[in-house]
This record gives sequence, C-alpha cells and structure tokens, in this order.
Amino acid sequence: MTESSAATGIDESNAAGARGFRLAVDRHTPVIVQGITGRAGRRHAPMMRAAGTAIVGGVSARADAREVEGIPVFADCAQAVQATGARASVVLVGPEQVQAAVFEALAAGIDLVVTPTEGVPLHDALRIRAAVTAAGAVWIGASTPGLAIPGEAKLGFLPDVSLAPGPVGIASKSGTLSYEAGYRLVQAGLGQSAWIGVGGDPVKGTRFADLVPWFSRHGTTEAVLLIGEIGGTEEEEFAATVASAAFGKPVVALIAGRTAPGGVSMGHAGAITWGTHGTWEAKRDALERAGALVCASLPEAVRAIGRALGRSRAS
Repeated sequence: MTESSAATGIDESNAAGARGFRLAVDRHTPVIVQGITGRAGRRHAPMMRAAGTAIVGGVSARADAREVEGIPVFADCAQAVQATGARASVVLVGPEQVQAAVFEALAAGIDLVVTPTEGVPLHDALRIRAAVTAAGAVWIGASTPGLAIPGEAKLGFLPDVSLAPGPVGIASKSGTLSYEAGYRLVQAGLGQSAWIGVGGDPVKGTRFADLVPWFSRHGTTEAVLLIGEIGGTEEEEFAATVASAAFGKPVVALIAGRTAPGGVSMGHAGAITWGTHGTWEAKRDALERAGALVCASLPEAVRAIGRALGRSRAS
C-alpha cells in the first residue's frame, strides 16, 4: 500500500502499471456508447462522431430505441460487439449503473472502457478495477472528461475548441483545468499528441504513473503537461516512475490546491490533505527531484512547454 492507502484504508495502486498501460485508439477504432438514449448519450455521441471517432453503435435498455442520429442502438453490449466489432466503450449512465455497465462491456470483449460519470460508489469502483484488471482491459475513469488523440478520436466530453494535433501529451486529474490548458496550447500553436483525463476519484482505473511508459514510447509525444492537484500520492508516484525510467522528455506540471485547507475535500473526492499527506509542497518537491518543472499558473506552464520544445510562439 502507498502512504495514502495506509491513511484511508484504500489500496490506491493499480495493476495496470505492472502489466503496462496500453492505448491504441485512432479514427478506425470502433466505439460504442452505453446509455446512448440518455441525455448525455444523445448529446455527446454525435459530438464524438463529429470529432472523427468511429462511433459504430449504442446500447440502451429502451425497447423502442432503434437509432440515435443515425447510430444503431442495441439491447446490450454483446449484440453491439457482435454486430459492429466494437473494441471500446464510453459509458454514459448514472453512478449507480456504472458497475453493471462496465461488467457487461468486459463480458462482451470490450478492452477499453471510459466512464466519465461522477459519484461512482467507492466499493463499486473497487470491484470495477478488479474486474478490469482480471480482463486485461484498460479503464479510464471514473469522473473523467475522457481521452483524445486529436485529429483521430475523442472518447468523452473534451471540448473541440481545446483540441488540435501537436506534440504535448496531457495527463490530468481536473477536467476544467485541462480544458483551459488544451485551449492555451492550441492558441500557442502547440496542440496535443494525446490527452488523458485520469479523473479525480481516489479509486480509478488509470493513474499518472501508469502513463509514463506509454508517453515514453509514444512517438508523437515530445513533452508532457501534468495537471495534478492536492490529495493522494499520484503525483509522487508519477515522479518516482519518471526518475526510475529515465523518461527523457520534458515534463511541466501544474498542481491545483496550493492554498486549500487541510482535511477538507476540494471538489474531487481524492483532493483532500491531512497534515503533510497529499500536500502541494510534497508533490512539488517530488516532481522537482524527478526533473519536472512545476509552474504556478497555466500561462507559465504553456510558456515553459514552448521553451522546452523550442516553439517561439509560446515563449
């Protein structure tokens, strides 16, 4: 267990790091949307498709559901996968339904599951993580804006105005901060190679450290922008992994919550400090020891990325 797990009684570690994080998503990856006939599904499935994502079907328990905006709707994941060959799913259902939806997706052979829903019960999240690990799948979430390979595919809520192909890999706990960061990168003429929102919950499918080997191998990623926040030990785990892996690419970090009081959850369920545990200072120190540049603001972080990459428009 990590220091934070000793404090909370929750083992925050993730077997994904041991088996290696895998993410092979492009415009040809067939994706389904579970909960496509709900309000979020009806709104975001067409938007994901417009961004280039191969949305090949949806899943809904509604007996009268046949299609949404020309996207065929199936009664369950097994039927959807059999008919479309889907390999990934975006789960847009209520927090109490996420566990059942993920289990259904895994049983149908889906190997990438993105769950943007906030408020997934803690014990459900633990069971989801165990099931995903046993299946050898990848889970992005919970409470995530999603992920994107700009110019190829978007799975989740990421705003199009903040997306453009480029050299910067974004790894973020915060949706709102990452939207602004993405927009500023686009305005600076940089853009993103990949954008992965790990989510802000204490129990999740993918953690910052899991992404280090993948970003290291990812040919179009020239630098990484880490958007973290107080609470937990993810940023420290990321720093340790970067240091041990001889990462070799510039890392710029922004840590939210510098002035937050201890013992109070600040927005995300995992953004809480106790004494010196999970503090801004602890995260800054760990990242700086690993060679990352920790910035005080988003404009500063974008300028730092630009300087590291020799991009004059961001300097």
